[in-house]
Amino acid sequence: MRCYFHLVNNHEEILDDEGVEVRDLKDAMAQAQKAISELRQQIGDEAESWRGWRLDVVCSEGSLLHSIPLSATLH
Repeated sequence: MRCYFHLVNNHEEILDDEGVEVRDLKDAMAQAQKAISELRQQIGDEAESWRGWRLDVVCSEGSLLHSIPLSATLH
């Protein structure tokens, strides 16, 4: 199945238009954690500016599979 990882807050969305092919939800969650780790490396000291954002894991049909708040993971 193909999953997409959208960055979302109350006012903006940064949509993943490519997605990643995964075996199952467990694999999708592992990919989400990998994406968050990469984001953490990129933003460094700017983590506070991502408060209120979340990473939404969405299937190809558009259904929300899981949501991870970035404020809890970027500290």
